[in-house]
Amino acid sequence: MNMPIPEVKASHSAKDQTRFAALWRPALVQAFVKLDPRQLKRAPVMLVVALTAILTTALCFAPGNGVSTGVAAQIALWLWFTVLFANFAEALAEGRGKARADSLKAGSQGLTAQRRKRDGSFESVAATALRKDDVVRVVAGEMIPGDGEVLEGIAAVNEAAITGESAPVIRESGGDRSAVTGNTRLVSDWLLIRITSNPGESTLDRMIALVEGAKRQKTPNEIALDILLIGLTLIFLIVVVTLQPFAHFAGGSLPLIFLAALLVTLIPTTIGGLLSAIGIAGMDRLVRLNVIARSGRAVEAAGDVHTLMLDKTGTITFGNRRCSALHAAQGVTAKELGEGALLASLADDTAEGKSIVEYLRQLHDFIEPSPGQYQAIAFSAETRLSGIDFQQRRYRKGAVDAVLAFVGMQRLDLPAALAREVERIAQNGGTPLLVCLDKRLLGVIHLKDVVKPGIRERFAELRKLGIRTVMVTGDNPLTAAAIAAEAGVDDVLAEATPEKKLARIRQEQNDGRLVAMCGDGANDAPALAQADVGMAMNDGTQAAREAANMVDLDSDPTKLLDVVQVGKELLVTRGALTTFSIANDVAKYFAILPALFAAIYPQLGVLNLMHLASPQSAILSAIVFNALIIIVLIPLALRGVRVQAASAAHLLRRNLLIYGLGGIIVPFAGIKLIDLLLNALHLV
Repeated sequence: MNMPIPEVKASHSAKDQTRFAALWRPALVQAFVKLDPRQLKRAPVMLVVALTAILTTALCFAPGNGVSTGVAAQIALWLWFTVLFANFAEALAEGRGKARADSLKAGSQGLTAQRRKRDGSFESVAATALRKDDVVRVVAGEMIPGDGEVLEGIAAVNEAAITGESAPVIRESGGDRSAVTGNTRLVSDWLLIRITSNPGESTLDRMIALVEGAKRQKTPNEIALDILLIGLTLIFLIVVVTLQPFAHFAGGSLPLIFLAALLVTLIPTTIGGLLSAIGIAGMDRLVRLNVIARSGRAVEAAGDVHTLMLDKTGTITFGNRRCSALHAAQGVTAKELGEGALLASLADDTAEGKSIVEYLRQLHDFIEPSPGQYQAIAFSAETRLSGIDFQQRRYRKGAVDAVLAFVGMQRLDLPAALAREVERIAQNGGTPLLVCLDKRLLGVIHLKDVVKPGIRERFAELRKLGIRTVMVTGDNPLTAAAIAAEAGVDDVLAEATPEKKLARIRQEQNDGRLVAMCGDGANDAPALAQADVGMAMNDGTQAAREAANMVDLDSDPTKLLDVVQVGKELLVTRGALTTFSIANDVAKYFAILPALFAAIYPQLGVLNLMHLASPQSAILSAIVFNALIIIVLIPLALRGVRVQAASAAHLLRRNLLIYGLGGIIVPFAGIKLIDLLLNALHLV
């Protein structure tokens, strides 16, 4: 049983290595391209490092700089490496989505459309020439030229180019399945489509922009962190500038190249170099889930969500009610009821009918007649019955009143035991179906909303993270309460209307909570627009997609749970690496300051805890470590810190222990090791 596991891991490892090999060369080139000051200004800390590297390079050729040319050149070289490594991390994060963007672009190049003219005829135009509210006709085999809404027709659409799923989906005018996505292919019939986006605004365009990182705007948290980093950089700049007067006051002097190195090692270069890569990688993980976000703000909001509002049907439960049990009438055996229910369901093509057949086939080994041996009675909304006529016997199943009418009975004539079972099923939120053979009642089938496997455990994990779950359903309170208890949600909104959903979201927000919800219908649009994180289904209405700030291309409502996980990982990763970066400065402080002032203030020698060989060795070791740690942390920035199901206080303690304490210990060991290596190689 355990043998396949190493093979799977090896396969994934080989795949990851192949993917990395294809990405690192272009990323290396982009690392040099990003030395352009117009690009560096987006990362203020790295801009300071680049300017310091330029200054240090110039000082290498200045006479009397107080440092040997070899050491000065090494310091300058490692400062350039620091900038290049940060650029490499950003380019690598951007490159992870570039291949997918290229394939998406290739699929839309040269695409044409049949646009309707004022006189009702159609003309062939380039897809890029289409504008919002243009009407186009698409027939089987053609690509849909842009996002739109079906005005006429019904057809199967292959959305594999966008979602990766090859099974076609049905799109038709009216209802909640009228929205179509550009760059998907019609595989049957025809559609008349009204275009709902201008060039550059479609789902495809947003996806390309996200995976390339070209239009990724900084999120509020990133902006706030940038302000903090700029503030720390200014503080350390003032500190470093004032060190020279102190040295002169004591009768000494500090080499300018050492002060430049001190500035770079004390400012938070680690998080400054990785901040952009963390944000891009977070958006990339979202795109890999086939979720398109309108902005990074929505992703961050998902990480801070306090309340999740989830539809019952399709999210917490399967889309259709399923058979869960059978209860035989008095004097009827379980096998006799099972055989009658199976035969009565053979002609029922509804999801409920198929679930009965599937359930009974697993329980009993019945000999089923072939379709040609019986007369099928298909289920219809009018009769509310289904069944077969087989060997001059009539097998039926259906709604209680419909079956009673078929056998010529009234509700009061229903046997007491069977009546109690029907009542119990209804009170527990289920649907009772009676089964009969000719005029004889065999028993009752219990149909119920089946909670998806593992959903209760997922809600428990969210609860540990401090996130409350609210089930939204149109069911009556009794039925809703039964499903909620089984699923393990924290609260229920029963008999939900658009007004009730909107009011509940506003109530949560007024109490200081961030709310996330998903929906697909036009009646969900107000709530989606009000929610801090609103995720619309791609196969839903255009109104829902326009109101939401995220669109799930797979139309899977449970995806909202994964979006919250990605948002949490993004925030925790940024916090963890910020903690590590600031903690790093403590070790570098003890490495460089004693070395700088050892000759001027011999008493500071007691602070040389690492017993570094010389001032030049100490400074160069700190600079080398400062550059290399960025490369070491790139995989963590791209992969993200895994979020465990725990309270915020526990996550904070864990962060401080691993990345705070680790950020202090690792540089001490790393700088000492580099110092020994530099002296062993006689580089100082």
